[in-house]
Amino acid sequence: MSSVMWFESYWHGMKPEVGGKGASLGEMTGAGLPVPPGFVLTTQAFRVSKDAAQLDSQLTSLLNGLDTNDTAMVEERCKEIRKAIAAMPMDSQVEQDLRNAYDELCQTSSTEQVPVAVRSSATSEDSPDASFAGEHDTYLWIRGGDAVVDAVRRCWASLFTDRATCYRAEMGYEHETVEMSVVIQKMVRPVSAGVAFTLNPTDGDRSQICIDSSWGFGEAVVSGEVTPDNFLIDKVMFEIGKRNISSKNHEFRLTDHDTVEKVETDEERATSPSLTDAQIKAIATLAKAAEKHYGCPQDIEWAVDADLPEGGNVVLLQSRPETVWSKQQRTSTGGGLNGDFMASIVSTLMNPLHAQKH
Repeated sequence: MSSVMWFESYWHGMKPEVGGKGASLGEMTGAGLPVPPGFVLTTQAFRVSKDAAQLDSQLTSLLNGLDTNDTAMVEERCKEIRKAIAAMPMDSQVEQDLRNAYDELCQTSSTEQVPVAVRSSATSEDSPDASFAGEHDTYLWIRGGDAVVDAVRRCWASLFTDRATCYRAEMGYEHETVEMSVVIQKMVRPVSAGVAFTLNPTDGDRSQICIDSSWGFGEAVVSGEVTPDNFLIDKVMFEIGKRNISSKNHEFRLTDHDTVEKVETDEERATSPSLTDAQIKAIATLAKAAEKHYGCPQDIEWAVDADLPEGGNVVLLQSRPETVWSKQQRTSTGGGLNGDFMASIVSTLMNPLHAQKH
């Protein structure tokens, strides 16, 4: 059986094999929401490759007696585990399935060596009692079969980052039972990007949709260099009831070499809305559709793709149950949300500005 699942082939019984991100993207695709195309390398691929490499005994030995309060011990042992997983040979059939699927994605995208996001999707993610967002690795603007295979192995290894390992211990998850699938998805080139909540995160009002937006990739928001534009939309009439347009003096754009650079925004653009009214209403409409499909308030990651025609250029990158209000972790910033809320969308879209440690 192939270890690859295309988004459009997803059904709810496959969630244990594709993890939280894979399930969400499959569900959104099946619901008719505009999601960039892609596929998931299932947990079966991880199991088969790990078994073939006979890594279980080594992992058990390194995890035995691990004291998560001993920072030096955690760092040393997790580093050894990641090194072992990143170096293990991928099962030959799994690798062939992965390469064939990537080649098919290139063909359907009409792009040779199409750039993709290679994103960890662990089975513990998006569980109702815990949030592993940001605990595992994502690699972006990856091109070519060899690079995709390498990025997948590094995603597998990120099951044992120091943070993820300690967090699992804190939440009572067994290390040996947690598995990793990997999402491979065509990248988008954003004119603007951001998040949308299907409630007002400052007071929990479910009659409103809140959108935060900035030009480009949004890294300037995360770093605190700019405050995003903020919009509140009525969920029934889709009227824009409130708009705060910030001065966005910097933005991060994609170069011709698949890197992201910081540039100054010209004065007119800096003070202009990063979304048109039509785009705001399109995002709100899609967010409401996602909430209706999932049956609870959602935290949406979206982007306006420069490669798509106006009117069909808003794409959804992720939808997950909203946790900001439900966990009482809201902020009061006079309109735009704190930069922490943009961290996930930035990690989804852009090549990290600082090298990750492995």
